Amino acid sequence: MDKEYKFTSGELESQIATLNQKGITEFSIHDPAIAKDKRRIIKIINLVAQQAPDVFVSILIDAACLDREVVLAATQIFCSFDIPLECTNKGGKLLFDKKFYANKARLLNDGGLVFGFHLTYATVPGDSLKLFMERLDFAVQQYPNHIDFPQTQNEEAEPACVTQTFSAADIRHCRDTAFACRTFYSAGRAVPWFLSVLKPLRIYPSRFFADFAEWQRVNNCSYKSGFVPESENHKALEKMQLLFLDQKYEEKHCHNLITLVHDIVTLNGAMSRLAGEGEESQLVTSYNPDDLFSEEAFDLAAFCENVCMEESKVRIFATEDGPDYEVI
Repeated sequence: MDKEYKFTSGELESQIATLNQKGITEFSIHDPAIAKDKRRIIKIINLVAQQAPDVFVSILIDAACLDREVVLAATQIFCSFDIPLECTNKGGKLLFDKKFYANKARLLNDGGLVFGFHLTYATVPGDSLKLFMERLDFAVQQYPNHIDFPQTQNEEAEPACVTQTFSAADIRHCRDTAFACRTFYSAGRAVPWFLSVLKPLRIYPSRFFADFAEWQRVNNCSYKSGFVPESENHKALEKMQLLFLDQKYEEKHCHNLITLVHDIVTLNGAMSRLAGEGEESQLVTSYNPDDLFSEEAFDLAAFCENVCMEESKVRIFATEDGPDYEVI
């Protein structure tokens, strides 16, 4: 069983040199004070690069601290930035600066860095179901590796409060939608393909996750059931994804795209399990994997019109440079 170590904020820098000795391979720095201190974040990153370069570090960071200097420092190490998406209250109206956060996400994507967002609901005056869904839609569009919802994951998270703009029913809807996103998108490792697979359905991500929340309720794997998506085998989550996608594609009369969707989801899933669990595998696809990994696959409808089916037996394997595949 893996041991868990906790360090105080004051001990942090001095303990980085001991991570390898303690056998720690992953390390989280989720201190709100450090998250707002750019100089200390860079100092910690440099210490990790010097003293524990093989450790994966998850760093909570205020978006205002993210700039090219931080991104350049972070390219030295294996890390993920966790960014709270926060609103500001101006003149009694709650505002969310999409341009500000989009620029930060672009900076991280251009630097090839892994990042995720933290979203909350009904914690500040003026928030509403509509505004939360808009934040969720925006978040997905930035290609984050994961989206975390502290209120569905941490008992110490700030509780949601009923207000004039946020009813108890709204809060339950947000909770269930957030949990559905946590299951389907984050634990399901859907980031490489989610937006392209969503496009033919012509619905917003928040609507998709709300529908999946209902599917989870019916199939006894909702938030209230006690289901913990992060504890599930990824293949089991992939099976859930495919069952639900089949249902949605049937509803939207996109039957001709289902085979392609299965190829994209299963091929990316196999690659993710190789990267995450070191699991090599073989699978059969209806299209050539070179085509499935091409830019053409971002538009499923055009792909089906222009690319011929080519049944392929694909081997997913590890190399010194990372995950790879070949047709056998």
